[in-house]
Amino acid sequence: MLTPDRRLLLAALSASLLPPAARAAALAPATRLGPARDFSFADLVARAKKNASQPYKAPATRAAQILHGIDFDAIQKIKFRADHQLWPERTYPAAFFHLSRYSAEAVILHALENGKAREILYGSDYFDYGASGLDPRRLADLGFAGFRLLEARPKVGDLLAFQGASYFRSSGQDSQYGISARGVAINTAAATAEEFPRFSEFWLDQSGPVVSIYALLEGPSITGAYKFDASKNLNNSVVMNVHCDLFFRAGITRLGVAPLTSMYWYGENERRAAADWRPEIHDSDGLTIWTGKGERIWRPLVNPPQVQTNSFLDNNPKGFGLMQRDRDFADYQDDSAYYNKRPGLWVEPKGNWGAGAVQLVEIPTEDETHDNIVAYWRPDGDTSAGDSRSFDYRLYWQNSEPAYPKNIARVVATRLGRGGIPGQNPWPRDKEKFVVDFSGGPLAAMPVRFDIAAVASASRGKIDNAHVLKVVGTDRWRAAFDLQREGTGPVDLRLFLRLDGKTLSETWLYQYFP
Repeated sequence: MLTPDRRLLLAALSASLLPPAARAAALAPATRLGPARDFSFADLVARAKKNASQPYKAPATRAAQILHGIDFDAIQKIKFRADHQLWPERTYPAAFFHLSRYSAEAVILHALENGKAREILYGSDYFDYGASGLDPRRLADLGFAGFRLLEARPKVGDLLAFQGASYFRSSGQDSQYGISARGVAINTAAATAEEFPRFSEFWLDQSGPVVSIYALLEGPSITGAYKFDASKNLNNSVVMNVHCDLFFRAGITRLGVAPLTSMYWYGENERRAAADWRPEIHDSDGLTIWTGKGERIWRPLVNPPQVQTNSFLDNNPKGFGLMQRDRDFADYQDDSAYYNKRPGLWVEPKGNWGAGAVQLVEIPTEDETHDNIVAYWRPDGDTSAGDSRSFDYRLYWQNSEPAYPKNIARVVATRLGRGGIPGQNPWPRDKEKFVVDFSGGPLAAMPVRFDIAAVASASRGKIDNAHVLKVVGTDRWRAAFDLQREGTGPVDLRLFLRLDGKTLSETWLYQYFP
């Protein structure tokens, strides 16, 4: 997961290029490239496989003392010079990130065209150090921290960025960074320490309409060869096809494939945790799953009292993701972080992924600087040294799940409060009320009626007074029920809507902590 410092660094991404006037005044030459060398993905796979048979060598940090002094304030003052962009004439010019205390391990970058790779040669003149107080002469041999692909037309924004460990991200449909993806997750929230392999080397190819990125993964327990093909669709979503070949140096207790990393502090379902004046603060508000058997699941995120890992067993899943369903400004009242514009991230497996589980890790947090949510696919079966696995999947960086079925209503809000009847005195202190709003699908054009059933169940305790009503003046239908609590442990809740034996909605799952 991201550290607080790294999350602050990501917030400064949009300020890392020189302003237009400074760009026009820049006189330095374009990106410098090394000699051409042959490249193929097959060779990259062979290299990753060979590396897995050899001991891991941790990367050396260059100018460690200087980098430690490049904190959040300093990195904001260091601007990449736009005249050093790679492919400035193409649809997605590439810019580069400076090393800092938060991202101190240099990566090797290559420009790739027609099967020939040329290393992008670093120089401190790629950056304007401005008021940072740093001497560029002492930074001549640092190397780059990563790269970003800019959207030059029709507006200046970002397509995507790779920086730090195996993290990468896109600003999605509304040009606002939020959720991140990773190449792989190893032992997240397990009994052993989490491992963070890194992309140590990249090859960038923009010879066609799709941007291709190749990456070498290196870590103490694993190596890998990755290919990312990224483009924008007609909905302005960033779509990325991913292929990876993984090779294991050692056995891994908990392997996470297609991991997603996000932030959730509190939402409308956890008003008691709202220490801030803003109504909600989160990059994502729920985990969504499309199971191999076709069931649609929505699990609102929570800020738990202790680290929680929940497994949703499945076989050959059709998809899963962390989404931001609350998309109105009024949900957040935040005119700087713009949480309402943060993209969701949907994973569409390609091929048969077999048996395993979507795992959701939720970590307690007291502010918005921590990325405390992780979701990934954990395949069944142990891994041992010498093993290999391959995976293919597609990522959608957009505001909602792709191709959501028109015949299923979705959850649009979850709220909790004290049980019983409003105004009842005394009110039952052993009951909690759950109110879940649904919208769309078969409910969209349905007139008011009173025979829709709220099918609710609990892992402990008793469900009482379950009912469904249409919210007057809206297209929402509201299911409500009371939970009579038993014990002090967490309660797993399940709810869906049914009419005449037919399922009308996705399945709402919730983990409640009394």
